[in-house]
Amino acid sequence: MAAIPVNPVATSRSKRIFDIVTSLGALLFFLPLLLTIGTLVRLESTGPALFRQRRTGLNGVIFTVFKFRTMTVAEDGATVRQATRGDARITPFGAILRKFSLDELPQLLNVLRGEMSLIGPRPHAVAHDETWGQLAPGYNLRFRARPGLTGYAAVCGFRGEVRELQAIVDRVEADNEYIDTWSFALDMKIIRRTLPLIFSDTRAY
Repeated sequence: MAAIPVNPVATSRSKRIFDIVTSLGALLFFLPLLLTIGTLVRLESTGPALFRQRRTGLNGVIFTVFKFRTMTVAEDGATVRQATRGDARITPFGAILRKFSLDELPQLLNVLRGEMSLIGPRPHAVAHDETWGQLAPGYNLRFRARPGLTGYAAVCGFRGEVRELQAIVDRVEADNEYIDTWSFALDMKIIRRTLPLIFSDTRAY
């Protein structure tokens, strides 16, 4: 993938410092919860507690994202099937984790390592990047910023299962709008709008 010019959102020292301090503090605060969830995942079904999958990060660099395993499978090949409502691959405990986005907590490690940011375009599986990159205009421009735990597209309602091309087009437009208009104040606004979604987002499944 060709190098993509970065924007201030990717080079801001204040954003990176905020990411480091917040992710480190959150990891320490949630450590008991992380250990408990990891143990329950292992007890519920065969397989590792953590799910690892290749994602595309800043400037098209591939990295490995960490999540709690919520399914009986761990897909990371040329074909990756998105989770759907009532998906039989999702375990009962996994459904709870996905509902409240608790499966995303290990991504705080990705933030601390500099592969992700707290706020930015949500990363997709590499297989999806390759498919949607050919269909959605401006898709690869999303890689001008570090991917995020949450993002502008997510709080605008563009998250979850992609059932038609327009869904990913809308998501890409929101991601690129965020990158082009980024400010630290915008990040704080997105965080405030993310918190209520943890308990009420019908697209989380």
